[in-house]
Amino acid sequence: MSEQDSNWKYADYIVTESDSIQKARAQSLELGIEPISPAMGAQAAVIAATTAAVNVVEIGTGSGVSGLWLLSPSKRSVLTTIDSEAEHQGYARQTFADARVAPNRVRLITGRSLDVLTRMNENSYDIVFVDADPTQVIENVEHGLRLARAGGTVLVPHALWKGRVADPAQRDDVTSAFRTLVQEIASSSAVVSALSPVGDGLLQITKLA
Repeated sequence: MSEQDSNWKYADYIVTESDSIQKARAQSLELGIEPISPAMGAQAAVIAATTAAVNVVEIGTGSGVSGLWLLSPSKRSVLTTIDSEAEHQGYARQTFADARVAPNRVRLITGRSLDVLTRMNENSYDIVFVDADPTQVIENVEHGLRLARAGGTVLVPHALWKGRVADPAQRDDVTSAFRTLVQEIASSSAVVSALSPVGDGLLQITKLA
């Protein structure tokens, strides 16, 4: 195992996940959904805490792993989570109930993200978490930046896409989309951004006034 792999493994190992998140993670794997890593969840929670996030949008509900992490820093935060798979949202609803998240703190919307996001209020959200169809990551991030308030942050997990983005020889559509996104965000004067190697990459984009 390389030193880098050891660091990634250790970053996940030191994270203590709640029983509810562990159960949701197991459910994700049974459904064939790739959940965010424990270290990535913890980093998302830190960002939610430091920004005192109250209004959070999640694109890609899964079985509720990332949703629980995003809600964990504050009892005041409210999550709007979007997924095209009604079955997945059914499991997520049970996940939130089992974790004793008050029903008025979670709004689940079933539908295609690009259809739903156009109807949501601009400049209104503290965090937008983009973890849906990777072939639409650029479009979803564009919507996410529109929805985020000034000082709000768009988080994009899997931004290194299984280690392929850093390899210029990898040119499949998904890898190319993530690579284009990372490069365009890095050169934008409208945001400040950072690409963390935690998990398989967490792109953090904070919208400037």
